[in-house]
Amino acid sequence: MATTPVGTLYRGGEGMWSWVAQRITGIAVFFFLYVHVLDTALVRVSPEAYDLVIATYKTPLVNLLEVGLVGAVLYHALNGLRVIAVDFWSRGPRYQRQMLWGIVAVWVLVMVPGTYFMLKHTVEALFGTTS
Repeated sequence: MATTPVGTLYRGGEGMWSWVAQRITGIAVFFFLYVHVLDTALVRVSPEAYDLVIATYKTPLVNLLEVGLVGAVLYHALNGLRVIAVDFWSRGPRYQRQMLWGIVAVWVLVMVPGTYFMLKHTVEALFGTTS
């Protein structure tokens, strides 16, 4: 009797999860660009409506979403460079795992201070602290 696999369908280790993250970040960036084109086009239809939409972008929630967008774009770009290296460098497949951990390290090194600076004004506005 055959057993049914339990758990996730993705069993490819780091490479498979980087593939999943590449697709998710690509879709997230695509939807951001779609919304950005729509809200920018709104200025030709109704400048007042455009101003209202832009005003909603100055909220703490949108500030958090901006951090997520930057993280998604950064991961997508770095992993894209890794994929190019794996595809076009003769030793790329041999070092794909090390390159993945390298881009994760670069991502963390950029995102930690980047997140601080992107959220600094929102945190100060919400909690009244100064640095």
